Amino acid sequence: MLVQFPRLPLRSALSALSVSPVLLILVSQFSYAQHKIPSPSGFNTLAAKADAARESERLDEAVELYRKALALRSSWREGWWSLGTILYDQNSFSPAAYAFRKLLAYDPQNGTAHLMLGLCEYQLNQDDAAIRDIDFAKKFGIRKDDQLLHVLQYHEAMLQLRKGRFESAQAVLRSLVAEGVHSDEVNAALGMGALMLRPKDAPADGSDGHTLVLRVGAIENLNLQHRSDEAQAAYKSLVQQNPNLPNIHYAYGRLLLGTQDADAAIAEFQQEIKNNPANVHARLQIASSYYRTDSRAGIPLAREAVELQPGYPFGHYLLGLLYFDSGDNEHAIPELEEAARLVPQEAQFYFALGNAYAKAGRKQDASRARATFVRLRKEGESGPSVYGEAQALVPRQIGSTPPPP
Repeated sequence: MLVQFPRLPLRSALSALSVSPVLLILVSQFSYAQHKIPSPSGFNTLAAKADAARESERLDEAVELYRKALALRSSWREGWWSLGTILYDQNSFSPAAYAFRKLLAYDPQNGTAHLMLGLCEYQLNQDDAAIRDIDFAKKFGIRKDDQLLHVLQYHEAMLQLRKGRFESAQAVLRSLVAEGVHSDEVNAALGMGALMLRPKDAPADGSDGHTLVLRVGAIENLNLQHRSDEAQAAYKSLVQQNPNLPNIHYAYGRLLLGTQDADAAIAEFQQEIKNNPANVHARLQIASSYYRTDSRAGIPLAREAVELQPGYPFGHYLLGLLYFDSGDNEHAIPELEEAARLVPQEAQFYFALGNAYAKAGRKQDASRARATFVRLRKEGESGPSVYGEAQALVPRQIGSTPPPP
């Protein structure tokens, strides 16, 4: 199941997400009038007819006219924009993506065009390309429209869910809720993030499982609105009714961590491990609770997590921190190096690695690691960590942002 925005014609204004039960797509026409150049009468005639057909909702005719006009002048940016938006409305995502790529060839710093290309790639399940183009949209900026920004954020969160980057998805969704965006689509995404479900693995719309995902998302939404008492009571009731729902105890434990009830949170994580002995995240949360209080006691659980899922970078990161805090720098360095190798974009990995190198007397390595940390922190100033788990693995301790060295 892919949770999507229903699409309306792109020329319509985005509806108010705080009012509508659904999230709608983009936007008004994008003007390139300043780029128009006097042209032969054939092109002018075709362009005028294409615009008139578009305004009269004769969209199939408009598509053919835009294509003919663009064959005469491929640098007509407004034409590529209009063609791309019409094709997107018609669910013709591949030719729409082609149109936006042609536009970007002439206007490579057009953030709104990058966003539209990313939305096409999202529909085509070209997730890496979609993430890249949404990042470009954020870098270059999009039209000044809060609702358009919400479209970007929602799809960014869904792409992170598709990748299994649940903490990163939750970080983006937190921004949406903070801006007053409430809908079943947002709650479904919140529920998938809390239960660590990728969209392709989520229950089908209308099923009992989907209803449970929505309930979890609604509770997460309550918590994000700082209604933590209500959220805690709702989670407790849901857990009692569905004690075997995968990751429900983990999700409840995460909420309890936020209320500073670490003992109750650990009990939920332990129950999750009992239900699912291969659960890596519950082990890491328990191990993280020992960090800087009894780090040595957390090492066995973190080591189990690494053995169960050796390709998960945050297991190596936490295990390295626990070793380092226990005075075992010899074992800390390889774990931190592996975390940085797996996710070379994560600044905090290099901060911890620089500290470990410094303690080992490896001054040049420490200097390089810290320089990398500073560079990555600077590059990431406009947004969250590449992988939000590094910020949230231990909410009160490991997750705190380190000071620059």
